[in-house]
Amino acid sequence: MGIYVDIEKNLPEFNLKVTFNTNEEIIGLLGASGSGKSMTLRCIAGLETPTKGRIVLNDRVLYDSDKKINIKANKRKVGFLFQNYALFPHMTVVENIRLGLKRFSKKEQEGKVKEKIELMQLEGLESKFPNQLSGGQQQRVALARTLAVEPEILLLDEPFSAIDNHLKSKLERQIIDSLLNYKGNVIFVSHNLEEIYRMCENLVVLSKGKMSACGSKEKIFSKPPTLSAAQLTGCKNISRVRILDKDYIEALDWGCKLKIKDSIKASVAYAGIRAHHIHIGDFDGEDNTFKGIMDFVREGPFTVTVYLKIIEEETKYRSVSLQLELTKEEWIAIKDVPQPWNICIDREKLFLIEDEK
Repeated sequence: MGIYVDIEKNLPEFNLKVTFNTNEEIIGLLGASGSGKSMTLRCIAGLETPTKGRIVLNDRVLYDSDKKINIKANKRKVGFLFQNYALFPHMTVVENIRLGLKRFSKKEQEGKVKEKIELMQLEGLESKFPNQLSGGQQQRVALARTLAVEPEILLLDEPFSAIDNHLKSKLERQIIDSLLNYKGNVIFVSHNLEEIYRMCENLVVLSKGKMSACGSKEKIFSKPPTLSAAQLTGCKNISRVRILDKDYIEALDWGCKLKIKDSIKASVAYAGIRAHHIHIGDFDGEDNTFKGIMDFVREGPFTVTVYLKIIEEETKYRSVSLQLELTKEEWIAIKDVPQPWNICIDREKLFLIEDEK
């Protein structure tokens, strides 16, 4: 049981091509705006028709271009939570939630509405209209309405995009709690790295309609298989490489020679290291340790990003900076240490990326 998607859709900007399947779990679609995430959801929901392909939900074929099957949207048992929530402004909270329950008796409708009101903590708001609710409350009403119809799959399209940052954590927790007893599939769309990492165990990474990664979030973030997946998962340090031998590469943009832990494939084109996997300290004699100087610093509320340049010789250094991310406490501990510093690129965390054909 689960969702199987293998579709293509020709769009003006690019051709969307997506293939994945999942069981009863939350899977995330990660990508920049306009990468095809929402279009994928719309094809699953039946709001858009793919150019070709196949969609199967719990062994029930929703779409098959070869067999000319295309089940209508209202027959697919798909719950879709839109970015703008799509609440009817002239209806109260109760009326909005009850909207899709016409096939049930009046008593059953009342029971389901009451259950979802309690689940989404909407008590006291039953008679309110959407314009009398906060953004978070509107979102909870929309989710309550979506869950009330008992969909086999729940599609969440950027559900936190209109929510203030200070409310997101609480709403994430509420959504996760509300889905604990939900037995269907969930597809969660976002362009926010931290958000999708917290919500999902498995990811599909989309770039201009093309899948650049698919699998567990840990594997994709630790060793992204493609350049676009590395960039979309937030890697700030990526260099073109030249293979020197079976153990070493030259990072052309960083100006250094790196020892590699794993075997080096002939198709390797890039190396990457995340900003929190670079270290400064007493690493003399260790692999992948270089002299470097600080180029400039950018301070955030809780972290500091230090831009470093590796010294190629006594007076030369590369123009491309490495980004190092530190806590404020770590920054205070090193900022007055005389330069050049010993910069260590963690061999265990360094990853290689093959050329994308």
